[in-house]
Amino acid sequence: MTDARVITSLTNPTVKAARALHMRKARDETGLFLAEGLKIVTEAVELGHAPQILMYGRDAADHPLLKKAAVATRAGGGEIVEVGRDVLEKVAKRDNPQAVLGVFPQAFTPLSALQPREAACWVALETVRDPGNLGTIIRTADAAGCGGVILVGECCDPFSVEAVRATMGSIFGVKLAKATTAEFLAFRQAWPGSVAGTLLSATTDYRAADYARPALVLMGNEQQGLTAELAAACDVTVKIPMRGRADSLNLAVATGIMIYAATA
Repeated sequence: MTDARVITSLTNPTVKAARALHMRKARDETGLFLAEGLKIVTEAVELGHAPQILMYGRDAADHPLLKKAAVATRAGGGEIVEVGRDVLEKVAKRDNPQAVLGVFPQAFTPLSALQPREAACWVALETVRDPGNLGTIIRTADAAGCGGVILVGECCDPFSVEAVRATMGSIFGVKLAKATTAEFLAFRQAWPGSVAGTLLSATTDYRAADYARPALVLMGNEQQGLTAELAAACDVTVKIPMRGRADSLNLAVATGIMIYAATA
């Protein structure tokens, strides 16, 4: 690309700023995040999100999807940068980096702007801690046509590199909202459908529950599950039977099961 700026220095300010987005402090201060791979960058562009920085290796320069991303970057006033493999490795913090990286603005939807009847199912997560779980849940919510994901309490950052990687591009296609416990409980009072959560002490099988649409699937922390306060806010609490030696499921797997049960 003739209009791309070529950067070879590992200490270049643009390189350092992109690499810093691995740290939550830098993401919070800038409101930006790093997305890796041409597939994710293409997803973003197709959904109307232009990169502020589009960084690519020389080998990818002629790819038609990269050229399309470059058009969107230019139109949005962003910067297009060609770099060597050593720079990609530094920014990605990986020995085998993707050939294309993008820096994008973060986007949260205010809780008050959510329209529950826009979708049959929504997801709320209480203090989820693992970015891989969170990214996988966002991807599953996207695949199932959920309206969005609400983060309740002190959750991990959905815009961390690990979480974004796990979404496979769905970070750009799913509404994200965040709320304190008090804000969520107030929001829940006006919910027009059912609120369903999983609980170890529940007696109702998840397949037997009545999920009135729009259903809000409420899931708890990986270690502790739902707090008593949020469990009490559910219209129905259910269990997913364990038939083998394992006594629990991974949070992302359990959430996926609940999403599809609520939309069956």
